[in-house]
Amino acid sequence: MAKITWKAGTMLAPVPPALVSCGTMEKPNVMTAAWTGIVCTEPTLVYVSVRPSRYSHRLIKESGEFVINVPTSTLAKAVDLCGVKSGKDVDKFALAGIHAAPCTKVKAPQVAEAPISLECKVKNITSFGSHDMFLAEVLAVNVDEKLIDKNGALNLEKAGLLAYAHGFYYELGKKIGKFGWSVEKKSTKKKRAVKQRRPANNG
Repeated sequence: MAKITWKAGTMLAPVPPALVSCGTMEKPNVMTAAWTGIVCTEPTLVYVSVRPSRYSHRLIKESGEFVINVPTSTLAKAVDLCGVKSGKDVDKFALAGIHAAPCTKVKAPQVAEAPISLECKVKNITSFGSHDMFLAEVLAVNVDEKLIDKNGALNLEKAGLLAYAHGFYYELGKKIGKFGWSVEKKSTKKKRAVKQRRPANNG
């Protein structure tokens, strides 16, 4: 494979175009942030990078709280709108047709329509130039009950999650494997295949 070398840039894709909600239930705000992710498992730490000029930056800095909402493809237009409009000028929740819902651990609202919402408490703010990184601890996770099966397992692949790559939005496609499948024993794979093909007993 031949590659062309470009100058350094933010060419990491795909990324989740998360809806980051902040403010309060009385005065909620939401912004779109693709620059967010996981930092640590124990304690559970995440981050979101925000330009200091953004209205949400001041709200998050003052309150020390925010919520990362994972969007679906049905929220694509709302996600895009919340990324181009400023909460300083308009009520983005109303404009985007989404709804603020209360959280359990923070005063910031969550997006009711998002299948997963992570309630976050800011631990540290680091300035890196164009953006400030808000490092935060996840205090609670809210999950759409429709995505939880009878065994209590989360089936997030059924949500139709949204991804962002190089200026465009995409819905995540088909499942092609699971963690550890590359080293799974052939006998285990064969047993699983047989089990999946076996007809259900409706007697």
